[in-house]
Amino acid sequence: MTYDAGMIVVLEGLEAVRARPWMHIGPVDERALHQLVLDAAEPALDEALNGTAGRIGITLTADGGVTVADDGRGHPVGHAGHHDGRALEECLSVLCSGVPFVGRRSPAGSRFAAELSVVNALSSRLTAEVRRDGSRWVLEYERGVRVGAPVRTGADGGSGTAISFRPDPGIFGALTLSFDTLADRFRELAFLNRDLDITLTDDRHPGRPRSVRFRYPGGVRDRLAEQGAPPHPEVLAFERECPDMEGTVEVALCWADSHEEQVTGYANSRPTTDGGTHQLGFRDGLAAALTAVAGGQYVPTPARLGPGLTAIVSVKLDRPEFEGAARARLSNGPVRTCVADAVREHATAWLRADPARAAAVLARLPATTRD
Repeated sequence: MTYDAGMIVVLEGLEAVRARPWMHIGPVDERALHQLVLDAAEPALDEALNGTAGRIGITLTADGGVTVADDGRGHPVGHAGHHDGRALEECLSVLCSGVPFVGRRSPAGSRFAAELSVVNALSSRLTAEVRRDGSRWVLEYERGVRVGAPVRTGADGGSGTAISFRPDPGIFGALTLSFDTLADRFRELAFLNRDLDITLTDDRHPGRPRSVRFRYPGGVRDRLAEQGAPPHPEVLAFERECPDMEGTVEVALCWADSHEEQVTGYANSRPTTDGGTHQLGFRDGLAAALTAVAGGQYVPTPARLGPGLTAIVSVKLDRPEFEGAARARLSNGPVRTCVADAVREHATAWLRADPARAAAVLARLPATTRD
């Protein structure tokens, strides 16, 4: 067979996404299916974090679809002459190239975090409803192809955007969304971003509807309290801006009635399952604080900070750097020193402010005899 230019097939736009979905969402599995929901919710999350939306609702519908709705400004509709941002039609139909910028205020997705156009391409049907400027507009797509022009369906005094889509069974097969998996991730996003107010609802089983609201005005401190582990003796929580690492660090810690240490890290709202410089800095700083108040009776090390230690370490950086394709380990160098200094200062002051508290914490450390 002769191979020449005539045999080359050029796939453009969303057609290319449908033909090669794994290039945009990774392996077509349950993880990818759940990531599609998170990607559809990201514009609403950004609205809330920017202070232009109050609440976000995600509903798993009886037909196997998903609706993400917010009470924000309403996405610009180009057909209506809105020019205060990228038009929704463009967001849904134009595939952007390159990796989108992820700043400290944007919740970072997986390494295959997509965009609305990819969600649209991989859906058998998608409907966008926009309420703004006294009108209600509806846009409809089938497998990434627009079904007519945007339609003004009448007057509406509210505002906000709702995206309803059904993952294409021709791509995802019989895979189904897990309420618990989505709940875990939206819970994380809510306690890591105290401005978020998220409700997740499951209407797939009419006789057993489920709904849960995630809102943590106290940030990571509230999350430790929700976990239900009896704090011993109480929770230390703080947040600090660190110019040297171009970001913020938020920490909550306590010693619970457990024999294990549990230190969980996040970078730009992404779980860092392989650790990184923020978690190393946390351990450095806490070990230094415990050493400072121990008076030589105990010698903690960053690797052993006492059974029952439970902590959340969250950093939000202007320019996060991750190691490896999975992006599960933070590598920004200045982060370690900045987090260590912040933890050492806050923990030392917290322990010295209450001798009984310090004694209770130090009693959990193994005693060390010095010659």
